[in-house]
Amino acid sequence: MNTYKLVIAYDGTNYFGWQELPEKPSVATALNKAFAKVFKSEIKVLGASRTDAGVHALGQVARIKTDLDIAPDKLKWAWNNALPADITIRSLEVVDDSFNPFCNVEQKIYHYHFFTERPLPFTQRYGYFYPYKIDFDILKKALQFFVGTHDFCAFKSSEDMRENTVRTIESIALDYVPRYKAYRITVKGQKFLRHMIRRIVGASLAVASSSAPSSAKSFGGHGKATADRSKNGHTLESLQKIMDSCNPRHTLPNAPAQGLMLYKIIYKESKT
Repeated sequence: MNTYKLVIAYDGTNYFGWQELPEKPSVATALNKAFAKVFKSEIKVLGASRTDAGVHALGQVARIKTDLDIAPDKLKWAWNNALPADITIRSLEVVDDSFNPFCNVEQKIYHYHFFTERPLPFTQRYGYFYPYKIDFDILKKALQFFVGTHDFCAFKSSEDMRENTVRTIESIALDYVPRYKAYRITVKGQKFLRHMIRRIVGASLAVASSSAPSSAKSFGGHGKATADRSKNGHTLESLQKIMDSCNPRHTLPNAPAQGLMLYKIIYKESKT
């Protein structure tokens, strides 16, 4: 039995997430079917992160085990040629049989992109167009509120039934990417709850737009009044109250899936 480690990139737009689902397209299903088609052999690809419907990846890590003995470069080439254009195996290597993509994760890095002016058609599916005025100083403060170790029960999917909802976010950074005319939120941590990053981004944007004064510069607001957002009364102080409530059913929004991308997974035995 041979064990291979893969790094995979995909556009999640046309998939119901990573994990196999009955009668619905998923990234894992596409990989398994393409392998079976080319090599006439069944596999079950195991991914490190179960990205949700519409979420993208540049650095998803996965593992397969197979009785076939094929050189990694030939396996990668043939498999890639059978995959749909929105999935690419970036690297493939033989690893020890004990390798498990869930284990020994030191850090996961996610990017969330949002636009403040209408994006070009070529980039719109990779970010969230947010047409409201934003106070960027407040946005940075709101994002930093989530850094550290907290019980994120209030900022997970209501369908996530895990009992342990304490997680540690190592850092959150906000940058502007000129070539895409997009803002990038980079979130780093070892593990996350379902929808956790999207809820953090949605909450932070809501607070920042609610707090933006009417005279604040509008980045692509197209005349939409900040007052429309301020009616919700979201403030930096309300973030703490919602965190303390441990209730995911609150009025702070969940940012759309298309802005989120799994950028990289770093393992303890490898700093690359």
